[in-house]
Amino acid sequence: MSPALALELRDLRKSFGRTEIIRGASLAVEKGERVAIIGPNGAGKSTLFNLISGRFEPTSGQILLNGDRIEGLAPYAINRKGLARSFQVSNLFTRLSAFENIRCAVLWGMGYRYAFWKFLADLRDANERAAEVLAMIKLDRRRDVLAMNLTYAEQRALEIGITIAGGADVVLLDEPTAGMSRSETARFVELIREITVGKTLLTVEHDMGVVFGLADKIAVLVYGEVIAFDTPDAVRADRRVQEAYLGAVLAEEAH
Repeated sequence: MSPALALELRDLRKSFGRTEIIRGASLAVEKGERVAIIGPNGAGKSTLFNLISGRFEPTSGQILLNGDRIEGLAPYAINRKGLARSFQVSNLFTRLSAFENIRCAVLWGMGYRYAFWKFLADLRDANERAAEVLAMIKLDRRRDVLAMNLTYAEQRALEIGITIAGGADVVLLDEPTAGMSRSETARFVELIREITVGKTLLTVEHDMGVVFGLADKIAVLVYGEVIAFDTPDAVRADRRVQEAYLGAVLAEEAH
């Protein structure tokens, strides 16, 4: 019996004018896997995330989420089907507290819509879920602090909290540890591990320490094509990957 797939890309292509950025990318991610997408600058990693999350519509090819085709759907429609994404740049309500930011994400995921006669304080289930997510991301002691006054690492944690608050089972994280110190990165990787238990994770990441420490599998994207998709050890040993990308990166990090 074949394993259940959370996300599948079939011969995905994206062109901007005459320039083809994604050139027949195919990928099959099993439910519960943690997959890191790596590749040189300009390989198409951000474009691939934009296609999966609905910001861009593919030129051709298919994207399946839990077996259902989602290419061409609006981002909010894809989110409702169980996929959530964070971005490289934080998108927080800076003048709301950490708790209020999480609650905003929780409300939609729990089916609440705008209604002027409802008081947020009375929505017990939403408030309890928001408090639960805050505890998961280790910000329960900072719940009343405005997002703008949180540290950078705390803001990134809050961003991930918002991403998972709606209950999505497929999570896309775009360079989650960018700009962090080594100690912050180490703590953040553990946090990501904890809060994505039972979920499917795709992350774009340049820090090879994070990639090899977090991912079950690594997809290598070069010039818009997936040239390798395997376990970290197998990818590290792949000559095509070494020649195209990994050898130069590891050598650079060694200096």
